[in-house]
Amino acid sequence: MAGEYAIEMIDITKTFPGIKANDHITIQLKKGEIHALLGENGAGKSTLMSVLFGLYQPEEGEIRKDGECVHIKNPNDANRLGIGMVHQHFKLVECFTVLENIILGIEPNKLGFLQKKQAKKKVMELSSKYGLKVDVDAAVEDILVGMQQRVEILKMLYRENEILIFDEPTAVLTPQEISELIKIMKNLAAEGKSILFITHKLNEIMEAADRCSVLRKGKYIGTVNVNETTKEELTSMMVGRSVSFHVDKKDLKPGKTVLKVENMSVASHYHKADAVKNVSMEIRQGEVVCIAGIDGNGQSELVYGLTGIDKLTGGKVLLNEKDISNVSIRERGIAGMSCIPEDRHKYGLVLDFSLEDNLILHNYYKKPFNEKGFIDRKIEREHADGLIASFDVRAGKGAETPARSMSGGNQQKAIIAREINKDDDLLIAVHPTRGLDVAAIEYIHNQIINQRNNEKAVLLVSFELDEVMDLSDRILVMYEGEIVGELNPEETTPEELGLYMAGAKRDTPAERNKDHA
Repeated sequence: MAGEYAIEMIDITKTFPGIKANDHITIQLKKGEIHALLGENGAGKSTLMSVLFGLYQPEEGEIRKDGECVHIKNPNDANRLGIGMVHQHFKLVECFTVLENIILGIEPNKLGFLQKKQAKKKVMELSSKYGLKVDVDAAVEDILVGMQQRVEILKMLYRENEILIFDEPTAVLTPQEISELIKIMKNLAAEGKSILFITHKLNEIMEAADRCSVLRKGKYIGTVNVNETTKEELTSMMVGRSVSFHVDKKDLKPGKTVLKVENMSVASHYHKADAVKNVSMEIRQGEVVCIAGIDGNGQSELVYGLTGIDKLTGGKVLLNEKDISNVSIRERGIAGMSCIPEDRHKYGLVLDFSLEDNLILHNYYKKPFNEKGFIDRKIEREHADGLIASFDVRAGKGAETPARSMSGGNQQKAIIAREINKDDDLLIAVHPTRGLDVAAIEYIHNQIINQRNNEKAVLLVSFELDEVMDLSDRILVMYEGEIVGELNPEETTPEELGLYMAGAKRDTPAERNKDHA
């Protein structure tokens, strides 16, 4: 029936040098449905959506809107056709305010003068209606990634788009924000909007989507009704095998203290009070300690203080009994600290460098990579090829691929490969599986547990409650910049953990010290 589909992508083929990203893919989006697009990192999901949004032109195939063939040469064409997109890597102007980003390109004006008051009123109404809390006057460079995500969604709603593409929208959100977003998506679909939802998270597909199409290595595998399938079936469609989510941890007795934090405080980027207040903790060899908490409770600033991005306003940090409170980021690395950062673009990669250059960022000045001031490209290539193979980093041109052109999940795998390969005493892993598919999550979880089993100390920061419960030996809960609880994952429940995260329950320092002893 002609009017059944809002959008049809028929036989779409898109190639890049060395890779066929989309190989004759057909996807049909019904009016008023949430249609999930599932596939491994690098399966071609984001590329396909970028074709629909006019960022790429396909070599073959056609796009139909309401049954009629349309040509989408750029995002302005897409917007005119009522197609909006929340990108996996946000397309925001960092020095502009939240409001300026939302109205950019369709600024309301009267006689050539910008009507900011009118625009602000509309944005505030949308923000309130959909539960997307933002500070409209804040500069984007000063807000956390969770709020940047909301700005992207408001940008789309402000333009009154009918077809909404969400590319990995939950990769940077907390569990509470994810539940809220799924509610928002269901409300939008109930209002008649049609949603394409790219995700790796099977729980979200089961909860939010009506139908799900699966891609594998650039090819279309099939479309299923979500209420007639299981997570196991979707997993095997996606990766071609079953995946285990359980990690085997050896029984280990933690060894000597690797990281000791004493009364550490770190300033906030957003207000005058400290974001981290008087935090003390120890992490020992052979244990995974997880910092759990709702986004914005000081976890990011805690990591910035530990890694040297931000200066401490009080207290000190000891790594292997050496005071590193005031040393540079490089010196912390030399002292035995590795870090998988929260923001892979800002702190993890140099996007315009090749993959092989990114894989030696910590070591380019040392032997064997550097001889008399020159990088030995042969040794660099061998090193890169080894890591690409062992961590299954998929890149069109292999080691030569520019980091910018890789999928988000493969960028993440490259960072993890580099940091774990350093073989340091302390690994700080901040949302290490954000944006990864189930097979990659299985692999990364095993890598983290291998670090623990090899008597390394691991500090994990995660919003994923399943990940926290599975990987941790101890859980420290942060609320409003303080450690409010220390929990044993084998003795607690997700519900109790949630109470601590929400600030409804807290321990005194004396109780925590007693438990730790």
